[in-house]
Amino acid sequence: MNDTDTAMLAFNRRRFFQILGGGILAVYLSDPLSAQERRGRRGGGPRPMEVSAWIHIGEDGTVQVFTGKTEVGQNIRTSLAQAVAEELEVPVSSIRMIMADTDLVPFDAGTFGSRSTPDMALHLRKAAAAAREALIDLAVKQWGMTDRHVVARDGKVLHQPLGKPPLFPPVSYSELMKGQKLLATVTDNVKLRPASDWKVAGTSVPKVDGRDFVTGKHDYTSDLSVPGMGYGKVLRPPRYGAKLKTLDDSAAKAMEGVTVVRDGDFVGVVAPSSWAAEKALAALKAEWDGGEGPSNKELFSILKNDIDRGDAGRAVDEALKSAAHRVEQTYTVQFIAHAPLEPRAGVAEWKDGKVTAWTGTQRPFGVKDELMQAFSLPGDKARVIVPDTGSGYGGKHSGEAAVEAARLAKVAGKPVKLVWTREEEFIWAYFRPAGVIEVKAGIDGEGELLAWDFHNHNSGGAAIETPYDVPAKNVRSHGSKSPLRQGSYRGLAAAANGFARESVMDELAAAAGIDPLEFRLKNLRNERLRAVLEAAAASFGWKDRKGHCGIACGIDKGGYIANCVEVEVKGKEVKVVRIVAAFECGAVVNPVHLKNQIEGSIVMGLGGALFEAIQFGGGKILNPAFSTYRVPRFSDVPPIEIVLVNRKDLPSAGAGECPIMAIAPAIGSAVFAATGKRPRAMPMLPEM
Repeated sequence: MNDTDTAMLAFNRRRFFQILGGGILAVYLSDPLSAQERRGRRGGGPRPMEVSAWIHIGEDGTVQVFTGKTEVGQNIRTSLAQAVAEELEVPVSSIRMIMADTDLVPFDAGTFGSRSTPDMALHLRKAAAAAREALIDLAVKQWGMTDRHVVARDGKVLHQPLGKPPLFPPVSYSELMKGQKLLATVTDNVKLRPASDWKVAGTSVPKVDGRDFVTGKHDYTSDLSVPGMGYGKVLRPPRYGAKLKTLDDSAAKAMEGVTVVRDGDFVGVVAPSSWAAEKALAALKAEWDGGEGPSNKELFSILKNDIDRGDAGRAVDEALKSAAHRVEQTYTVQFIAHAPLEPRAGVAEWKDGKVTAWTGTQRPFGVKDELMQAFSLPGDKARVIVPDTGSGYGGKHSGEAAVEAARLAKVAGKPVKLVWTREEEFIWAYFRPAGVIEVKAGIDGEGELLAWDFHNHNSGGAAIETPYDVPAKNVRSHGSKSPLRQGSYRGLAAAANGFARESVMDELAAAAGIDPLEFRLKNLRNERLRAVLEAAAASFGWKDRKGHCGIACGIDKGGYIANCVEVEVKGKEVKVVRIVAAFECGAVVNPVHLKNQIEGSIVMGLGGALFEAIQFGGGKILNPAFSTYRVPRFSDVPPIEIVLVNRKDLPSAGAGECPIMAIAPAIGSAVFAATGKRPRAMPMLPEM
């Protein structure tokens, strides 16, 4: 955050608190993030060391909580409210979360990487605990006594002497706040309630504002309306890389209320209605030059790098000489789309040289930066507000729709709403990276790992390290020049790396004639991963299993997952008939919402495992619609049993990503059990 950003944040919050009236301002004076995490803040710097307000308690007892995190369907609004309620001793119903408004909340790098629970929830707990202690101090001061036997509970401060009646009646937070503004500072050594004593956290609190989502009352970006608003559409080239040669916009300009905007190759229209904007866009006559690209047929040869495996690779080769069994295989994963229920949308308005954009994004401050760069604006002239968003899955880190709406609004001289079509979402959003993964591994005669050589080309290094004990290993991720735009996806490369790693473990187990579960446990010292493997196997009945079954596990972002599956295979058709998942992420914050997260990850993983793949060629996406891009359907989803391993002795970790990583290799293991053929490509069905 630069000086202008800091000044603007302070200015806006002062105005905000003038409206709110008296209350407690809790300020965090320590940066709990590691140096690596701070480097990932994309220029925002560490959390402010001064005047960074997170919590405000109003005279009416309402608790305002400020965070840059976004609600994209993971129910973080609820779990963050639980974190504050737990430490502040107030009901969740009294908390109002102010989220993802860059004029009101402190800088945040974004909602990704499963960091909201281990980082932001912990941070807000500390701020809430500091506010609680400040309230107690305020009551003690008013009573003219020491703080012995004074506690906070249910939004009140109480005097509770041992074996004696209280000298003072309970006083509510709102009564304490009348005419008061108390500055409280927070340090890392603030006392927090252990998970074993949680009363609000750790319980299945219903989703905050859940009724609004179920009934359709909630407004997504595409539902928003600003007075005097126009509707925008952007002219897209027919092929990637094509350049605009000629444009005849006379017919569009002749339409009532239509403005045509052109800036180089960027062309868009603004009209009084979305239907009129569609008609105006269709009236544009454009000629394009160039634009081409490879197809799926050349994909993996493009991504594959010539590499020097180095001394570690040579050590692996030496260790493999004594292996009783060895595997050397190549695994591949295709590009896949995020396919969020809500496509990209943006509403932009200019006033007094300042642009305000409403958009669904996982990185509000990142989109603010995009607006500042696009229009050469200082920090106080751009604002991004994120309504609760219809999913992102890592696909909404960027702000294309907001920037496009702002470009149209600036020329049209009025607010503009722009909503991408499903086809635009498929073609112009970025994809989960495709990849080529080469693995060599070997075991001794007792089934213990000797050597492990693992190289991921292009899809990334997330969860690439093996959790199994192996004396000689060489594990590396290699970048490639991607033929398509690619970016973050749920779990990043964890699903790809987990697929290859666990499939090789299965291949080694089969070569040695050892049960896949026994083989993993033989080579695994990590007690947390062993625990979820054993929990999943026990609930599934792995020892006495019938049918065609598979098992897999993994570790990512503080989470530990194990899947057992059963499949039926008829010809080229694979039907998953049963799934058991055991998951551990430290102390569980909200059991029902955690199960929802795990189930959602697994269902999403089914698509990538079995049939999701972007088809492309000649500079075009060839399947940019749900009619041609296969996502999981209700008929694809079997009964899913979730086993939660609740470790109240460990800090809470995130859960949005890790559970996706083990379903594909578990299915591949079961397919091998059914057919004797080992799937080595994702998706598996085209290969079969």
